Amino acid sequence: MERGYCDNDSGRNAAVNDSVGDRYVPPHRRNRGGGTSDAPRQHYDDNDRSYGGGGGRMGGGYRDGGNRRGNYSGRDSFERNDRGGESAISESAITEEANKHEAVRDTGRGGFDQDRGYSGRNSGRFSDRGYGQRNGGGLYGGRDDYQGGRNFNQRGYDSQPVRRDNGDREEVKGGRWAGLREDGPPPSRWERQQPRDERLEAELFAGQLSGINFDKYEEIPVEATGDDVPPPISLFSDLKLHPWIEENIQRSGYNRPTPVQKYSIPALMAGRDLMSCAQTGSGKTAAFLVPLINAILQDGPGAQHPPTMTHHGRKKQYPSALVLSPTRELSLQIYNESRKFGYRTPITSALLYGGRENYRDQINKLRLGCHILIATPGRLIDVMEQDYIGLKGCRYLVLDEADRMLDMGFEPQIRQIVDLSTMPRRGERVTAMFSATFPKEIQVLAQDFLMPNYVFLAVGRVGSTSENIMQKVVWVEEHEKRSYLMDLLDAGGENSLTLVFVETKRGASDLSYYLQNAGYEVVAIHGDLKQFEREKHLDSFRSGSTPVMVATAVAARGLDIPNVKHVINYDLPSEVDEYVHRIGRTGRVGNIGLATSFFNEKNRNIARDLMDLIVEANQELPDWLERVAGDVARYGTRGGGGRGGRGSGGNKFGDVI
Repeated sequence: MERGYCDNDSGRNAAVNDSVGDRYVPPHRRNRGGGTSDAPRQHYDDNDRSYGGGGGRMGGGYRDGGNRRGNYSGRDSFERNDRGGESAISESAITEEANKHEAVRDTGRGGFDQDRGYSGRNSGRFSDRGYGQRNGGGLYGGRDDYQGGRNFNQRGYDSQPVRRDNGDREEVKGGRWAGLREDGPPPSRWERQQPRDERLEAELFAGQLSGINFDKYEEIPVEATGDDVPPPISLFSDLKLHPWIEENIQRSGYNRPTPVQKYSIPALMAGRDLMSCAQTGSGKTAAFLVPLINAILQDGPGAQHPPTMTHHGRKKQYPSALVLSPTRELSLQIYNESRKFGYRTPITSALLYGGRENYRDQINKLRLGCHILIATPGRLIDVMEQDYIGLKGCRYLVLDEADRMLDMGFEPQIRQIVDLSTMPRRGERVTAMFSATFPKEIQVLAQDFLMPNYVFLAVGRVGSTSENIMQKVVWVEEHEKRSYLMDLLDAGGENSLTLVFVETKRGASDLSYYLQNAGYEVVAIHGDLKQFEREKHLDSFRSGSTPVMVATAVAARGLDIPNVKHVINYDLPSEVDEYVHRIGRTGRVGNIGLATSFFNEKNRNIARDLMDLIVEANQELPDWLERVAGDVARYGTRGGGGRGGRGSGGNKFGDVI
């Protein structure tokens, strides 16, 4: 009995020589005597999926709709069957079989011809790849010949474009080649809005401005001074913004601009320098991002300074806008706001802040492009010195929380960035400074960085607190603070976010540890934490999974946590401006908030200023605070006689406002 394999359905070659007897003959050894296969050769045209065989060294092709593994003929003229077997095929047999087929013309996409060295005595028959001879030497003259287009048309394709005398191809309407020859270049990403990303959209816009109270804003006094101050707007539609950014403003939940936006956006769009003093939580981040992004979109790609390669082989970016901020958290917040207003636009924002663990990731993202750069001063100088950033294309400069940057000692770095770099001089750029207070140092900085005719904007009194914040001041001795704090936490709602401020990093760590052991869900944020830990704790607090956060002053400035219901000054600051920033974490965007401050003998120096703020906010002043403030005025911080007026049987929280 002969041993072999046979597949009659596919017409495979399974003949085995009689002389082999019962020996198993491997496929590659069968029929090596120069004879032809006993199995009938299937005609090339029997199946629409058949492809011509190959010539040359390895002229291969599929045959029989994939039932055959391929037909290879070359110098050795062996035909491989489906299992790799080879049967000798003479050159004349190849030629004879090729002549049985109708000669087809060679068109523009014909195969490589003799000039390319793909002809010869074993010129083969690469079918639809177009490796046939120019004069029909191959089985199919070229890619577009393929049985005169029969198989393409049977599969729903139109015929291919043919070459004109001038070398161009005629345009084919519809079918496989539709759109290959369109009129004019395709639209650029500056002309066509990018597609929607539902996941990113939910990340950027979900839960924005929930419970916003715009009506409260209408009651806030606004003072704008300067030469020819642009008139304020009532609606965003008055600005004639780019439609893409108008769409993102609507997604953000702004149905009308806040007071700082009404005045700041028209001034910046008119190319005026701006010094804006507004209460915390007034929407000032959008007040500078909206005109900035709109200007970049309107200017288009021609106004952008292209990146260059330095002699170090580094890609150097030239942002059109630079936003400086004092802290990592505030920089991250501005960056996310920039992504929100730049959603579905070609605007690319980049972020630079201190911290060793994020440096490489920041540089990698910077290489992707940078129209808007948000940075802390120290890290920006480091990156500029390494030649990753150049500022000669920077047409817009924003200093956010400028007073805080001066308090943190960043003035030398700011002046180095603005005055000693290649940044355009004042008058050649638009500069905006935003601050909750306006001390003398800020006034000097404004004179140096802004044009003399800059617009000065004061929303409410400079350095004032919001009337949306109910302020309570209680006298609490140092050893009683933890007990009082837990009473306040127990009195709050389950889902209300409470932010507790302390003076020192160790104080924040110790207090959070104490509260955790007492059964409270609490996180801490201070300067000793790594950046990823800070971001993790902030996200946990924002989401409400840990409703209590103990923080040092690092978290007091600019953090966007819209649903904070209660701010507790466990340790009062020594400066009233810091107090303004701290309690500004609640009562944001017109919502109502509560601020409670623990006061004792250590805080006598702030009593007078604290009293003035409370009176200006139209809230009731406790008698004991008024007496302490009077004592300080008469005797200084060492005089006076404590809080007074509180008996041992009184309310635990004493006289509060």
